[in-house]
Amino acid sequence: MKLRLIATAAILATFGLGSAFAVGTHEDREAIMKKVGGATGALAAIAKGEKPYDAEAVKAALSTISENAKAFPDQFPPGSETGDKAASPKIWETFDDFKAKSLKLSADADAVLAQLPADAAGVGAALKTLGANCGGCHQVYRIKE
Repeated sequence: MKLRLIATAAILATFGLGSAFAVGTHEDREAIMKKVGGATGALAAIAKGEKPYDAEAVKAALSTISENAKAFPDQFPPGSETGDKAASPKIWETFDDFKAKSLKLSADADAVLAQLPADAAGVGAALKTLGANCGGCHQVYRIKE
């Protein structure tokens, strides 16, 4: 029985069908934001000179931001607004704007990745753009605890 369940999950994941059944929980949403925050922190450490410039680390961080920002709106399907008191009702009220903000962060991370910064100063400049995206969304949709 367990093997059948594992095989089914693997097939669904392989064909991208698993997300049709996924309802984003608070923990799922928080995990995505922690990945974005960790990647942003890695970039900030390079920009501040706390860590040496490493092109592969920059690429990995930007890819993490892009992929997770792109997936984030999927964690807020219709009907999930009643189960998470930590998520702002504004997300579902103006979902198109919420999704657009998330996808803009992803697109901006992809643009930075395409023109990879060559040094810490370039990473710092990229962080200004990415940070503005984060701040713009958080101002409207984040509930401060």
